[in-house]
Amino acid sequence: MTATAEPETTGPSPGDTRAAPPARARFARLGLLVTVFVCAACGLVYELSLVTLGSYLIGDTAAQASITLSVMVCAMGLGALAAKPLRRYAAAAFAAVELALATIGGLSVLALYAAYAWLDLYTVSLVAASSVIGVLVGAEIPLLMELLQRIRRQEAGSAVADLFAADYVGALLGGLAFPFLLLPVFGQIRGSLIVGVVNAFAGLILVFVWFRADLSRLLRWLLGAAALLVSAVLVGSYLYADRFEATAQQALFAYPIVWREQSEYQQIVLTESLSPFGQTDTRLFLNGDLQFSSVDEYRYHEALVHPALAGPRRDVLVIGGGDGLALREILRYPDVAAVTLVELDPQMIRLARTDPRLTTLNEHAFADPRVQVITTDAFAWLRTVRVDFDAVIVDLPDPDQTSIAKLYSTEFYSMAAGVLAPGGTMVVQAGSPFFAQRSFWCITSTVRSAGLHVLPYHVDVPSFGDWGFVLATHEAEPRLAVDPPAPLHSLDHSSLAAAAVFPPDRRDTGERASTLMHPVILDLQRNEWR
Repeated sequence: MTATAEPETTGPSPGDTRAAPPARARFARLGLLVTVFVCAACGLVYELSLVTLGSYLIGDTAAQASITLSVMVCAMGLGALAAKPLRRYAAAAFAAVELALATIGGLSVLALYAAYAWLDLYTVSLVAASSVIGVLVGAEIPLLMELLQRIRRQEAGSAVADLFAADYVGALLGGLAFPFLLLPVFGQIRGSLIVGVVNAFAGLILVFVWFRADLSRLLRWLLGAAALLVSAVLVGSYLYADRFEATAQQALFAYPIVWREQSEYQQIVLTESLSPFGQTDTRLFLNGDLQFSSVDEYRYHEALVHPALAGPRRDVLVIGGGDGLALREILRYPDVAAVTLVELDPQMIRLARTDPRLTTLNEHAFADPRVQVITTDAFAWLRTVRVDFDAVIVDLPDPDQTSIAKLYSTEFYSMAAGVLAPGGTMVVQAGSPFFAQRSFWCITSTVRSAGLHVLPYHVDVPSFGDWGFVLATHEAEPRLAVDPPAPLHSLDHSSLAAAAVFPPDRRDTGERASTLMHPVILDLQRNEWR
């Protein structure tokens, strides 16, 4: 049985654009499809904004994406059903939906950031925002379908194909505009606000230009007033976005913020205060995680660097360490001929080179001619490098994000071992055996699974608490020793002997290795981390 297309109808009816001449109908139809295109782009940007914000604030990208997308898609189905009774008022309903979507979607990032900073209700707020945005996005298609049929009657399958073609192609625009334009140029808060304004104007232009006759005078005034109010809210929020963000960020930190920047890869924050001992305490945070305190960072960096340089050290590789503090310790050795530092974020390197707080701490390490900086992804770089290093120092942020988990995998450590010269030593910062015991021993097991002999050790860093490292070599069992050109502040032979001893309740828990396809370390961090 074949379907028969409904004939095109042009008979007039009050307030119906089917009465328009064919040329006007063609323009109206084109305008509607362009609106679908723009609204689809805006809807996808709202989704990506919520996923990205969650990955920045919470760190678990997979879970944030799953919650946001699954809740939003389910809500879209409910929104499509809820829009069915509104089809006879399609023009007014569509304008109202777009104004609501512009307001809620545009303000969603700002509202969720506030919920995270002051209310500790982030997940509940995320589900609520995803649900409301999903319902509104889902209501668009049935209303647009009704408006499309009012312009020119056509077979249902053909109309659906036209709408969804514009919808999916528009989603491509949103998906590309978010990471390559909105996020780097405007940031998350302002990017969402701009999209909200575009969303509102796209819907209103369609209704007021092509379906004006469907609206009573009162409705036109009400929608116009609502549009002015929404525009005022979004523009006002845009103008005060920096002040809001600074206030919200400060609420998350115990000390005054003296520098903050959202780079392409992470949020970088410097705070400064006076320690109880009267010293200036400068602290670096990446995505909210403390990286060092200037009061005691020497304890961490001496324990990280010097045991790895007790043997051969002519050529040294540093993976991470963009603040330059590990670099400072390496450059104390006059027989170190070359240091290669691989850091993903060029903004972190720029800050470490130029900020007087950091250059004082790292002693202008990046100005040393022995240092070569490579700004790239360390995982990809290790796949191509063919150089042997006498020492490899892995100083990376904690593995609490999906993007970092690959740098704590068997595959990564195998590639790092591949550039480690015979007789060389590798060291990995491995988190806290006290606060994250299973994570620490998982990292130890993962380094061992790369074919290396390992020696875990730990030291006290007051800002962090008990902190652990893993020393690794190719041939023989590693041994803890130091051979610095001058005495160290926190390490000597007796303290090193104690560093390799773990109390009974903090010894190896027998964790299995973490791999690319099964990142065990992420699950452990999620369950244990402070």
